[in-house]
Amino acid sequence: MKDEKLNYLNKNNVCCFTGYRPLKCPWGYNENDERCIKMKENTKNIIENSILNGYEIFLCGMAIGFDMICADIVLELKHKYPKIKLIGILPCKNQDKKWNKSYKEKYKLITNKLDDSYYMYDNYNDKCMKERNKFMVDNSSLCIALFDGKSGGTKYTVQYAMSKKIKILYVEF
Repeated sequence: MKDEKLNYLNKNNVCCFTGYRPLKCPWGYNENDERCIKMKENTKNIIENSILNGYEIFLCGMAIGFDMICADIVLELKHKYPKIKLIGILPCKNQDKKWNKSYKEKYKLITNKLDDSYYMYDNYNDKCMKERNKFMVDNSSLCIALFDGKSGGTKYTVQYAMSKKIKILYVEF
C-alpha cells in the first residue's frame, strides 16, 4: 500500500481504533455479556460524539474483537450520519485465514460494506500488524482505544499515538 492512496484524507477529521481481541476482555467471546454490552454502548457514545465534533472518516484494522465491534457501530451510525466513512486498513489480504467460520463470515459482511480498504501486504508477515497500527495512527488525529494497560499490540499502538501527540479517548470496560 502506498500512502498516496489516502491523499484524499484530511487527518483532522480521521479517527482510528485500537483495542483488545476477545481473550484479553473480561467477557471473552461472549458479546452478550453485560460488560460487553456496556462497553459497546460506551464505544457508540464516544464514536457518535466524535462525529458531532467533526470526525467523518474512521480507520479500522478489522481484527476480531474491538476492531470489528467498532466497525459494526460505525456502519450502524452511517444510517444517521450518511457522510461518515469506514475504511479498512488491513494488515494482509488473508487476515482471516485462520479464523473460525463465524468470524470469517462476519469479516466478509463488514468488508463488503467498507467505503474503502487498503492492504499493507499481500500475505501475513511478522511486521504487518504493527505497520497497520502505525499507519492508522499516522493518518489520524484521534484514536479510540479499549485499553487498560495489558501488553501487546494495543499497548504499542496507544504508546505510539501518545508519542505522536494524537488525542486518545479511552473506552471503559
